[in-house]
Amino acid sequence: MKVVLQRVSQASVKIEQKTVAQISAGVLLLVGFGQGDTSEAVDYLAQKIVKTRIFADDNGKTNLAIKDLQGQVLSVSQFTLYANTKKGNRPSFTEALEPKAAQKLYELFNQRLAQAGLSVQTGVFGADMQVELINDGPLTIIYER
Repeated sequence: MKVVLQRVSQASVKIEQKTVAQISAGVLLLVGFGQGDTSEAVDYLAQKIVKTRIFADDNGKTNLAIKDLQGQVLSVSQFTLYANTKKGNRPSFTEALEPKAAQKLYELFNQRLAQAGLSVQTGVFGADMQVELINDGPLTIIYER
């Protein structure tokens, strides 16, 4: 499982020019699943993201987690995180988990975030989406499990 977290001041997902999800301050998560990923990986990374301290406290120190701020999450499935570019010029996606199993894990991941008290918006699994964001910082963290 791979997650790219970007702290954002706003983010949205559009499909065919229609906004399907939108958040203000919080995090945009690009989420991908690979062969062999399990619900244990989902649980681990969901808790890691919930507890990661990347927001400023009253003293300007990055001591607060998104759960402390009751921040918003925009979660977008992205199998292309598993692109293998070692050989040739066309990425291979054979390391990505097959769609049906990946969708189940993606839904579980979003449920875990919501169960932790976060407001979670999502893109549409498997859809061609346009993701817009204003990266705050910029702050980008890559998680792998």
